Formats: sequence, structure tokens, C-alpha cells
Amino acid sequence: MLALLRDGDRYGVELVRELGQVDGLEISEGTLYPLLSRLRRDGLVETVWRESPSGPPRRYYALSRQGADALGAFTVEWARFRDAVDGLLGTRGSP
Repeated sequence: MLALLRDGDRYGVELVRELGQVDGLEISEGTLYPLLSRLRRDGLVETVWRESPSGPPRRYYALSRQGADALGAFTVEWARFRDAVDGLLGTRGSP
């Protein structure tokens, strides 16, 4: 979720749509909003309400400084984990 907010703020339905376009990463709004609430409580995202041209105001989510730091740390750990699994599977360096 933090990676989706790296390039700018988004509202919930945008996040659901974007994840739905990635094979294997579909998520429902019922799962997304509790996750976003937890990220907000933990200080990893910030929110702001904005008027919508096509309905009620929307809550936009943006990566906080703490969230950017957490994303950076996760990215390093994910690469380490991926490389370890690839090594065990014998796929290191394969396309």
C-alpha cells in the first residue's frame, strides 16, 4: 500500500482499482479501509478530505515521512527475502 502512495496521494477506490489491475493483488474495500486506518494510526500515511466533482468529498491518503522511511526499509528487506527464495529455488539471475 505504501508503494502505491509513493508517487502521490490517492483515495481508496483508486487504490482498489490499481491493485485490481495487478494479477494476484485484488483487494476489497472491506479489507482496504481497515488497513488504511491502521497505517494512519501508525503515522505511515496522512489524510486530507477533498471535494469531489462527482459526489461527496473523498478522503485522500498520502505517504508520510515516516511512511517513506518504512517503505525504504521494507524495500531493502524484500529484496533480501526475494534473493534468498530465488537462491533456494535455483532461479537466481533467471528472467
